[in-house]
Amino acid sequence: MRSLFYVVTALAVIGLAFWAYQENYRTKAAQARAEALQREIGLARQKLRMLRADWAYLNRPERLRALAEMNFERLGLMPLRPSQFGRIDEVAYPAAETAPRKKGLAISDVTLAADGDAADGEEPEAGR
Repeated sequence: MRSLFYVVTALAVIGLAFWAYQENYRTKAAQARAEALQREIGLARQKLRMLRADWAYLNRPERLRALAEMNFERLGLMPLRPSQFGRIDEVAYPAAETAPRKKGLAISDVTLAADGDAADGEEPEAGR
């Protein structure tokens, strides 16, 4: 009986060691994937910073002005001047339209009972 216990214990230890060995390699593989993803994210962020810098460089006002002047015959673009912009008080906002009233109660038609009146859906008493 004792030898059977030793064999079962040894098999359990071997099985647990095999499981731990596999988990160790799965963990290392997951860590390697996470590190690779972090590198990709870092490279993507670096590329995004470069693209934003290029965009800012290409959209410099003096460069765009020079391009508009060089290609005036083909494009007909006029240079921007401060007089072309308006002030916020010059903006004409549309008048507020009133929607046709539907059947039923509107929020403005509902009156709230005073504290203590008609509590919990009760009808107010006429002789109070």
